[in-house]
Amino acid sequence: MQGDEPPGGGDAEQETDVERSRIVGELIAGLSGLSPSEVPGALCRHCVALLPEVAGLSISMPADGSDRGVVLCASDDVAARPAEIQFTLGEGPCREATRLRAPVFATDLTCAPDARRWPLFSAQATKAGVEAVFSLPLTGTGTPLGTLDLYRRTTGSWSVDRLRTALLVADAVTLTVLALDQASPDFEGVVTWLSGAESDREEVHQATGMIMMQLGVSAEEALLRLRARAFAQGRTATHVARAIVPTMDLRDD
Repeated sequence: MQGDEPPGGGDAEQETDVERSRIVGELIAGLSGLSPSEVPGALCRHCVALLPEVAGLSISMPADGSDRGVVLCASDDVAARPAEIQFTLGEGPCREATRLRAPVFATDLTCAPDARRWPLFSAQATKAGVEAVFSLPLTGTGTPLGTLDLYRRTTGSWSVDRLRTALLVADAVTLTVLALDQASPDFEGVVTWLSGAESDREEVHQATGMIMMQLGVSAEEALLRLRARAFAQGRTATHVARAIVPTMDLRDD
């Protein structure tokens, strides 16, 4: 009859809910008793344990309502580098997933179409040893909380089962963040988590503000100049900012 549920459909949905609840339970249990500053790193470590096929992962979140975002945590150097590259260059799957509020899969950064879609990021990421990125949005109550970015050293897509697990982990991360926010006033919400991540970007914010004052340009142009210098030197925006704050000379050569 029309409107009847497909055979087995309800069972499959129930199994998915059970699996999601199990993952959320594991994450929350693993974070229990930790201070706010310890939560991001522990969250990354537990996610990696749930997704052993990835070389590394990072979690990025918007900063001050902007679309630039900050890297909340990274599982290791393999993940930290491409996560920082996206921040430095202002392009990549993470930004796309945030904008679209939908998963973005870059299965082969070594050639088109992915290399054409994000040419600067693709070149730098492959140089850093990452050839595939899977960015999954973390969306709560209609508001984008950030992205879960998964990195692989080799090209190729995922099987349906692996993709399903990754999506469930992304859901679980979102629910875990919301659950901790609501359950424990000591965490003071995601803002407390971001304060630690933002401190790592203090030099970038300082440098951007000083460039604005010195050259009389907008915040967007100041950040663009900083990113351009970083790209030209093969460094990250953070590293360049730390170097140029004492001297502050980013005038056109």
